[in-house]
Amino acid sequence: MQSCEFALSISALAAVIADGKSPEEIALISSIFMQLGDTLSTIAAHQALCS
Repeated sequence: MQSCEFALSISALAAVIADGKSPEEIALISSIFMQLGDTLSTIAAHQALCS
């Protein structure tokens, strides 16, 4: 998959997730995914440091 196709897939997924949700629900879902990403980055950094 090309980078542009990957980015478009992510945008399409976001549109599907947001469909029918209120702005408040979308904001909550967004913050959940941001925390997930931050936690995954922390885990990866910790693994890199410890290996």
